[in-house]
Amino acid sequence: MYDLAIVGGGPAGTAAAVYAARKRLKTILIVEHFGGQSTVSTEIQNWIGMEKVTGNDLAILFEKHVRAYAGEWVDVRLGERADKVAKTASGFSITTKKGTYEARAVLVATGGNRRQLEIPGAKEFENKGLTYCASCDGPLFADQDTIVVGGGNAGFETAAQLLAYAKSVTLIHRGEVFDKADAATVEGVLKHPNMKALLNTEPIEVKGEKFVQSLVVKNVKTGEMSELPVAGIFVEIGMLPSTELVKGVVELNQWNYIKVDPQTQRTSQLGIWAAGDATDGLYHQNNIAAGDAVKALEDIYYHLHSTK
Repeated sequence: MYDLAIVGGGPAGTAAAVYAARKRLKTILIVEHFGGQSTVSTEIQNWIGMEKVTGNDLAILFEKHVRAYAGEWVDVRLGERADKVAKTASGFSITTKKGTYEARAVLVATGGNRRQLEIPGAKEFENKGLTYCASCDGPLFADQDTIVVGGGNAGFETAAQLLAYAKSVTLIHRGEVFDKADAATVEGVLKHPNMKALLNTEPIEVKGEKFVQSLVVKNVKTGEMSELPVAGIFVEIGMLPSTELVKGVVELNQWNYIKVDPQTQRTSQLGIWAAGDATDGLYHQNNIAAGDAVKALEDIYYHLHSTK
């Protein structure tokens, strides 16, 4: 029986594992791979303490940091995917294809996957002008023309970030109105002189040579096609949280994000905490995920030592 099971190896899972080791909690870290979503980023400029780092290098640093502190306290199960978390009489069971583990407490840090843009050229130009992370890659497109695909809150938040340094931002949305974004946010962003929005518009094809050069779009009402010159395409068409393993165990919102208490990261199930992109937190970024996990570990430590 472990004190704690941590599921996930991104910034949240890594931070949690380091803190668990320092607090001498007997912990199992179940991690399919280290790094989280940022492994696909060619350059990350907002990880605190590092001017810039590639996603792959950050993943290597995550693993090194965990193993440096693990010692006798953190049992790292690399290459395992947790399929199910269940409540038991003495705590919780976490099942993978290699076995079942028991723990008194669980921290879910499984993150999620961004919904992919599935049009010709999107896969070929990923990380060559097409990206799914404005906070990671946005500054690389300073003084250049950019496009945001997606008309929800995430799309407008990305546009607002890009307007700080991009030459122009064009946001395209398939619908007739921006009904998936807060009205005040939409109004504020659209006021910027370098901002333009195209409604009833969908992406058709990404074009370029070594890097993105243009995006072909279609007016869904008229069928008219046009080609927009662009250096950077930022895709914000939703995220799919990796929360299937706790479905029916903790409360999820309508988008399947885990509902948490923002003060403690506790879920609806006593003994289970969640941190990072799998939660219903308002903002999702590497530094926020790590902070969520540290907050959770402080509360987990208190919980474990007050319930023995």
